[in-house]
Amino acid sequence: MTYSGSVKVGGPADVHELTDLMISKVAVGPMDNNAYLLRCRATGEQLLIDAANDAGTLLTLIGDDGITAVVTTHRHGDHWQALAEVVAATGARTYAGAYDAEGIPVATDVPVADGDTIRVGRIELTARRLVGHTPGSIALVFDDPHGHPHVFTGDCLFPGGPGRTTQPEEFNSLMDDLEAKVFGALPDETWVYPGHGNDTTLGKERPHLAEWRARGW
Repeated sequence: MTYSGSVKVGGPADVHELTDLMISKVAVGPMDNNAYLLRCRATGEQLLIDAANDAGTLLTLIGDDGITAVVTTHRHGDHWQALAEVVAATGARTYAGAYDAEGIPVATDVPVADGDTIRVGRIELTARRLVGHTPGSIALVFDDPHGHPHVFTGDCLFPGGPGRTTQPEEFNSLMDDLEAKVFGALPDETWVYPGHGNDTTLGKERPHLAEWRARGW
């Protein structure tokens, strides 16, 4: 089956099969949050990005192999509703941006700084701090040696624009970080997995950066 990245709450996961990594995307909760299960194909080790809601769905997706880690992309409550239950069931270590950890009610075992590496089996994810949506939001970049990069952006980048900000300085900060650390560092082919809704690519969004700057959101 061809991966589309289009999922619905209550529906099946969509699986993106790469040479070294399997990415399973599922939608959960009343705010249609995306959660992503990453599985290293060489070792079978698994990591979950955003235990957002509906622990039962997430634990079924995880299965008997368990997970070694849960990464929370940012502090907003819709991204950690199932975190405590998932961690209790799996014993996974918790990761979050160092500047957002205090806003997450489940203790963060590993505070993450810009440029830190998070590993799942033989897979390496590079964290990028993106300031604006929250002070400590992180995106995770997998630079696939067999193809193009993949980036999990939380609520910092969606099809059609950056994540929500409330002050002009927050918007400017988020755009600066997106342009420097995401669009400036990664090619057009980079696949984008956001915290809600459908996937996109940097190539689809790049032509609109000036438009986003002009409109201010």
